[in-house]
Amino acid sequence: MSPDPSTPAERPWLDADRPVEERVDALLAVMSLAEKVGQLHQTANIDPAADAELIRNGAISSSLYASGATGGNVKDEGLLSSAIDSAQAIAVEESRLGIPLLFGRDVIHGHRTVFPIPLGLASGWDESLVERACEVAADEAHLEGVAWTFAPMVDISEEPRWGRVAESFGEQPVLSGRLGAAAVRGFQGEPVGEKGRLAACAKHFVGYGLAAGGRDYDTVSVGENTLRNLHLRPFKDAVDAGVLTVMASFNDVDGVPMHSNRRLLREVLKDEWGFDGVVVGDWGGVGQLMNHGVAADLREAAIYGIEAGIDLEMVSGAYAAHLADLVESGEVDLALVDDSVRRVLRLKFRLGLFERPYTGTPQRSNAPTEETRALAREAAHGSMVLLSNNGVLPLPADPGTLLLTGPFVQEGEALLGTWVLDGKGDDVVSPEAAFRERLGDKLLVQDNRFSERGVQLVRQADVTVAVVGEHPWRSGEANSVARIGLPTGQLEVLHELAGIDKPLVVVVYTGRPLELGPVLDLADAVILAWHPGVEAGNALADVVFGDVTPFGRLPMTFPRTTGHIPTSTHQRPTSRTLTPEQDKTEGRYLDALVLPRLPFGHGLSYTTFSYGEMALSATELSRAGGSLEVSVEVTNTGERAGREVVQLYFRDPVAQVTRPNIELLDWARLDLEPGQSGTARFTVTADQLGYFGRDLTRRVDTGEVVLMVGPDASRGERVSITVTD
Repeated sequence: MSPDPSTPAERPWLDADRPVEERVDALLAVMSLAEKVGQLHQTANIDPAADAELIRNGAISSSLYASGATGGNVKDEGLLSSAIDSAQAIAVEESRLGIPLLFGRDVIHGHRTVFPIPLGLASGWDESLVERACEVAADEAHLEGVAWTFAPMVDISEEPRWGRVAESFGEQPVLSGRLGAAAVRGFQGEPVGEKGRLAACAKHFVGYGLAAGGRDYDTVSVGENTLRNLHLRPFKDAVDAGVLTVMASFNDVDGVPMHSNRRLLREVLKDEWGFDGVVVGDWGGVGQLMNHGVAADLREAAIYGIEAGIDLEMVSGAYAAHLADLVESGEVDLALVDDSVRRVLRLKFRLGLFERPYTGTPQRSNAPTEETRALAREAAHGSMVLLSNNGVLPLPADPGTLLLTGPFVQEGEALLGTWVLDGKGDDVVSPEAAFRERLGDKLLVQDNRFSERGVQLVRQADVTVAVVGEHPWRSGEANSVARIGLPTGQLEVLHELAGIDKPLVVVVYTGRPLELGPVLDLADAVILAWHPGVEAGNALADVVFGDVTPFGRLPMTFPRTTGHIPTSTHQRPTSRTLTPEQDKTEGRYLDALVLPRLPFGHGLSYTTFSYGEMALSATELSRAGGSLEVSVEVTNTGERAGREVVQLYFRDPVAQVTRPNIELLDWARLDLEPGQSGTARFTVTADQLGYFGRDLTRRVDTGEVVLMVGPDASRGERVSITVTD
């Protein structure tokens, strides 16, 4: 063991004026092998009393509070920060080197102020809004001593049976990548290490969204070409945005579990991309290499994990138990350990933990404020997508007697969504509360426990708003479903309500795309609300009564039925590619159409928009760094102000490998008054049209490229350009 550096002169790593790498070098030089291994071990729900000796000996680097300091959700302010500071005092003041602990927590779409689930946030197509929401979440969590969040999730998926689509930003790499980068900026701030910010974590690297059958943790069969052209792209955007950590995924990729995947973790992420942050394993992921059948025991799992590039091992204890012995026996190169330790120490220095290790007594509450609620309400407005409307919406300020019915009318906590550890149900404005404030005694409320009573009340009401969908426990991690229809019984009730022939508005709360064809056929209007967060009721009332004109757009394709999965913008041309016209005459199913009823990017408004002709600054684009301008004039032809999300897509008809039939290239939001026109402008570069070819190198081909501008992925004007040398 190195001499005890007991005086300040002997602890140059504590000098905040030195460059980070110099501080890392100084600390690494005096660490024992046991202390190095300790920096690669993360535990869960650390107990300052029970774990005191481990902390004192430098055997623990980090802890995640997965379910709170008291074994459940931290509902009382101060409990989390008190536990963190107690453990931190042992690490900083009683350990040989005084290396602070790093505390993480799942702050996914808000901390105390809960915003819409990420898939709902994505419906706003608004990078600024995502960044501001994550900044609020970071500030509230940091008050309790949290320094690291395991978000954003940038997995790409076309599999709505998979519950974790709720945590994603949708199916398109451009949308997911840009919103993921915005989340990184919001969580981390600039410069990194500012007080009130968190280290972000891009997860799950990589291919997790391809889990077979939508079954969480299942196997993934995919080649590196598809990974590079689709699934790796949002992670590259997060790395380019400066994300400090990346989490490995539970799945295998073509037979190689990600926690042992040297090719993708070390060679692509670290070496090729130059990522100098921390790769953290997912919960027990290194130990679970035994479950995958590639490691005989925990010792062998530790070898595979460190060689692949897992720097911080979460929970299973494989590194803590075996890594030192593996180095001493020569089975693991010390240089691999040193590289991982360097990354962990670099993260702690970047976060300012050596200068600010303690939370202290919070100077203010982190409960929702008027300002954070206003932002949550704005975010919830953007998350709501008007799927259909025969003119019944918006309702007038005095709609007569309104029946609000369904299992979510009085709900609070259920509308927060999945992966909420610190939000409180009491903070949520329920639909009933919001509608009651507007309508008073003209509001009838019925929770559908007895559908016959609901039908009776429909007869008494002038209009019915039915709130249906899935509870958060039906989405998120380990909550996959075999069928994506509404939960049992809900569609039957809607049939009964619609049978009275009174205006029926259906609001769908969900964490995934659902089979909504029957609902669209029954209802006069359908609003997709996802799980909207603390301002759920207020935001819904704002949209239903027309205070806000809906502007949300679908970030995922909605399949017609479960049997249509996968259906998405990922579809590539086949030997007999199906056109919309052929779908009606030939089809690929005997018993159903193929193309989705609700395409990617779909969303209606209370006003109408017309598009002019697409204008191009040039029809040729040099692949040697060229660019051209695309513009289209959009006019609000209705009687209400509204926002149009103008979407630019492209297709490469001839390439070295098959490419998607349509790919999102960019988008623009136009806020227009009635009769007002605005111009959506886009700059298209040759690099945006590039892809990875057969040899896995990036290329831009010469030849035709088709551009399309429209309101969603199924509609729009098409113009061809030529890419030249």
